[in-house]
Amino acid sequence: MVAYIIRRVIVGLLMLVAMSFIVFALFMKNPVDPAQFSCGKNCPPERIEETRKALGYDQPLLVQWGSFAKGVVVGRDYPANEAMREANPELVTECAAPCLGYSQQLQMTVNAEIAEAAPISISIAMVAVTIWVIFGVLFGVLAAIVKGSLLDRGVVGGTLALYAFPTFFVGALLINFVAIKWGIFPAPGYVSIAEGGVGQWLVQLLLPGFTLAVVYMAGYVRMTRAFVLESMSEDYIRTAKAKGVKSPKVLFKHALRAALTPLVTMFGLDFAAVLGGAIITEDVFNYYGLGKLAVTANETFDLPTIVGLVLLLGSLVILANIIVDILYAFIDPRVRVA
Repeated sequence: MVAYIIRRVIVGLLMLVAMSFIVFALFMKNPVDPAQFSCGKNCPPERIEETRKALGYDQPLLVQWGSFAKGVVVGRDYPANEAMREANPELVTECAAPCLGYSQQLQMTVNAEIAEAAPISISIAMVAVTIWVIFGVLFGVLAAIVKGSLLDRGVVGGTLALYAFPTFFVGALLINFVAIKWGIFPAPGYVSIAEGGVGQWLVQLLLPGFTLAVVYMAGYVRMTRAFVLESMSEDYIRTAKAKGVKSPKVLFKHALRAALTPLVTMFGLDFAAVLGGAIITEDVFNYYGLGKLAVTANETFDLPTIVGLVLLLGSLVILANIIVDILYAFIDPRVRVA
């Protein structure tokens, strides 16, 4: 088991290195001058040249990536140009590891930008994941138990109908009716746990969390239903029933466990994607999370922030895959020797 985990971690680290270089090369070697795309709109030539030196874009690609990779591991200082640091020591900014870059427009590290926006995206993701996993699996199991019945069709059809609605439409409905017209929930506005406690934090996140959850819940309902039905037709399930094992134990201990493998795969990738920022949901509810940060960075031509966010999301996906692979070994021991 330990050897299997070590192998997966090593493979994951190699994927992280390869992903970081590919992303870095794609952005730095695109047709648009990276210095111009980092300076912002309507920058004069002298400002563009200053940005090029400050961010190290005047160096060869491999040197740039090497400096960036070193910054991720041990941190680095900006401006990247040593002469600029010596000439203006008061302007030197220390970027602690893992350093994802420096925004020349905002005069702050990308880490600091992410640190401000990440708690909002993480909070929305946690609430959304809790809703879609609990209700998705629950409704999926329920639909499998009553296969072919009116309830089965209603559950599957209802979740698919919710899935068909665009995220911005569901969010707008919840704001206009549930929050404003009926007053069941307060008007949207993020409140941290430190400011309002767990209760107010959760209440302010239920509407955006539900808006995001309905997009994913339909997939979990269908996947759970399909694999539970498939498991219930297996020989070992019939044997357990013939031995007199009670139906709830057969369902939850045997049939549902067999359905966990595809669900774990979906969960890992979906959770990583949501952590990267639910752009539409954050925009509808006016929450400044990672998704809104990405949109703002694109609108203002802030290349270092864009690169940092892409690398962060890619790293989350790879990390999720590593965790999923390790969970596989606990769910299905046959994976360890595959």
